[in-house]
Amino acid sequence: MSNVVKFRRRKKAPRSPVMLASLAILGLAGGLASLSLPDGAKARDDVSRTFALCHTGGGTNCVVDGDTIWLDGEKIRVADIDAPETHPPRCPTEAELGERATRRLHQLVNAGPFTVATLDRDTDRYGRKLRVLTRGGQSLGDVLVSEGLARTWSGRREPWC
Repeated sequence: MSNVVKFRRRKKAPRSPVMLASLAILGLAGGLASLSLPDGAKARDDVSRTFALCHTGGGTNCVVDGDTIWLDGEKIRVADIDAPETHPPRCPTEAELGERATRRLHQLVNAGPFTVATLDRDTDRYGRKLRVLTRGGQSLGDVLVSEGLARTWSGRREPWC
């Protein structure tokens, strides 16, 4: 039985920074609250591993940075957020924020079982699996956004410096 649930991403209207902050606080910035599973099925938080940190190279179950993990040997890009770069960061501010985002994602994935959900695209241009991580129906990416450690994915990377 697979623990990957497929979601379709809705097209989002442009949002003001104030609106984004409000949505992030409410845990809705990633749009997951309005998504439903087919046939009334419920996602089960059934992915439970111990994650290490692995800033370079491949890994089995580890956190690379604030929006990338390795899970059972597959590299996964957290699809609903953009976190600051850590290798290489473009400025000291990005480096510090990226390190905080990495540590926080590490805490979140080690805090208990979660669900790995597929959106409308399976992989990115680098071959990473695009997935949303949720626990109890809340996006772990949205947690990072609400804490100021990441941004909701807008479809392209934006500078942190």
